[in-house]
Amino acid sequence: MRVLFVHPSPLMYSEIYLRLEPLGMERVAAAVRSRGHQVRILDLQIFTHRDFHRELEDFRPEAVGFSGNYLANVPEIVDLAKDTKRMLPQCFVFVGGHSASFVADEILEHGEGAIDCVLRGEGETGTQTVMEAVGDARIDRVPGAVTVRGSGPAPVMLDNLDRYVAARDLGRRRHKYFIGILDPCASIEFTRGCPWDCSFCSAWTFYGRSYRKASPEAVAEEMASIREPNVFIVDDVAFIHPEDGFAIGREIEKRRIRKQYYLETRADVLCRNREVFTYWRRLGLEYMFLGLEAIDEEGLKAHRKRSSTDINLRALQVAREIGVTVALNLIVDPDWDERRFEVVREWALSIPEVVHLTVATPYPGTELWFTESRKLATLDYRLFDIQHAVLPTRLPLRQFYEELVRTQNVLNRKHLGWRGLWDVAGIASRLALKGQTNFLAMLWKFNRVYNPERQHADHFRKVEYALRPPITWNGKRPGAQSLYIHNPKAPRSANAPARIAELPAK
Repeated sequence: MRVLFVHPSPLMYSEIYLRLEPLGMERVAAAVRSRGHQVRILDLQIFTHRDFHRELEDFRPEAVGFSGNYLANVPEIVDLAKDTKRMLPQCFVFVGGHSASFVADEILEHGEGAIDCVLRGEGETGTQTVMEAVGDARIDRVPGAVTVRGSGPAPVMLDNLDRYVAARDLGRRRHKYFIGILDPCASIEFTRGCPWDCSFCSAWTFYGRSYRKASPEAVAEEMASIREPNVFIVDDVAFIHPEDGFAIGREIEKRRIRKQYYLETRADVLCRNREVFTYWRRLGLEYMFLGLEAIDEEGLKAHRKRSSTDINLRALQVAREIGVTVALNLIVDPDWDERRFEVVREWALSIPEVVHLTVATPYPGTELWFTESRKLATLDYRLFDIQHAVLPTRLPLRQFYEELVRTQNVLNRKHLGWRGLWDVAGIASRLALKGQTNFLAMLWKFNRVYNPERQHADHFRKVEYALRPPITWNGKRPGAQSLYIHNPKAPRSANAPARIAELPAK
């Protein structure tokens, strides 16, 4: 079967600071290709809708799968699905991914018959089985499958993260992927899942608080196959267990692999496992992202970070001593007033680290979705991108955006003002000489992408597709099981149905 996988367009944040390869989709593509299907990937972060329509005409896919990792992309996915059905009425159209797993029924409803299936949960095994079930009446028996006729059993987890290596050879224009000055940059996965339960996050609810690891040997082999000089380690929390980080590092050293790395971790993990991060600094670790989220104890408690301001400050000091550049995130509460923005600006300017701001957003799949969604000021999917306020703001909305952008701009100039530009001029020049202009273009985009007029006006666009808020909130913290996509106690894919012949008839 000819299968086309499509990643939707970039979100607001990734218009400037990063553009990451669609690693999850590449892994799913590898799994599907292993079953003998002819597979292509089209990444609309790089290509256009015109390219998508041309791909439909040239490739004539029998199945098109859209990556629904980000809620804000849902309207675009639905419209492209409808375009696909108009051009290729017999084509099987399906959607998978992180956010799609939490709003599967709504996506089917928006599709009005153009979407044949939404696949919840991890995609490697489920997509293999869905491809085999195309045209079979038992497709709604596939684990994780949601169709207009019904839903299959709960999705199953991949039994072994080593099983499929991302099909990077299917990517086109890979030089377009970058994160900051790591240009170009590939991505890789060491672990999957997160054992913490932050109220604003859906990583732990998706994976049922499970935590799995790839083998050090498989990771190193995959790393050796990556051509890019820079690699982003996409784990939700890197090096929770230091022994795993050391084991992977030793395998990388054994193969004499030398790259520059960017990773994400928690402040408490960095403080507790300093030695492994110091070791990785020697291997090429250059940048680290820390989600501090708040600068006071009250904010940390509200986000259930299970950390403290003392630990956060100690983590910044550890990173400085190791010699790793830190980018940290703070969550902007829509309830902030002018004084609170001013306090945050002063704090952010008092430290040398890069500070990013994201707006508190109750996403489906998070605990906040159940506790805060009744307060939502909008149900427009496109605004759920952590750069817009979807909850009521204390300040008038336009003024909120003025304060938000003013704060972001101050922090941006801190690193990319004249002094910052002087510091990175050599880097930008060297990249440009190699034909890499992603970072250079980033330097001049801020005012075009981030401005109060644009963000405020976005709230007044016509809404074709609206979110459906939950109706089960009863004033109590929702039970973890009701939030999970994957049940960690369920069988893994090695023991679960993987062939349509094994699925029960209705």
